[in-house]
Amino acid sequence: MPRAGLDTDAVVAAAARLADADGFESLTLARIAAELGVRSPSLYAHVDGLDDVRRRLGARGAAELAETLSRAVEGRAGFDALHAVAHAYRDYARSHPGSYAASQRSRDLQDDPDADAANRAAVRVALAALRAYGLEGADAVHAVRMLRVALHGFATLETEGGFALALSPDETFEQLIELVDAGLRRRLES
Repeated sequence: MPRAGLDTDAVVAAAARLADADGFESLTLARIAAELGVRSPSLYAHVDGLDDVRRRLGARGAAELAETLSRAVEGRAGFDALHAVAHAYRDYARSHPGSYAASQRSRDLQDDPDADAANRAAVRVALAALRAYGLEGADAVHAVRMLRVALHGFATLETEGGFALALSPDETFEQLIELVDAGLRRRLES
């Protein structure tokens, strides 16, 4: 008999807590089961193994990130929108490092309609944030990709302890946003 209150969402929520606390790669079904107070075989009533948990966590992380970005950009344009999106992205990656890492693993999210919808929503938010830069079509998509590369690179280095020098990562992040803004403005002027 399944334990009352244990369902797929509870399993994924437990995985998110563990991944955010100890890292995405530390996830195991045994750790998730222990977190939920059940034996590992009990999880199979709700998920199809660790790969399924990782996929679901990635889809959940992608949806959370898209919603976070959407709230941040609301009512903003130009540099203000870029700045808000950048900070929301960084803040999400820092506060949910395991969920963020799961959301970036495209091999785990292939053919997942929830992850696909969340990723498309995040792209729409980024396109809206960059709209004031006057980029259209392929140029806009390239700009969104470059923004993601910049933000993901920074967030990954930061969450993995890659900034060991005494300089403030906050100052570096602000300069990164200014650099992206300058590059986008230059594209607009050409």
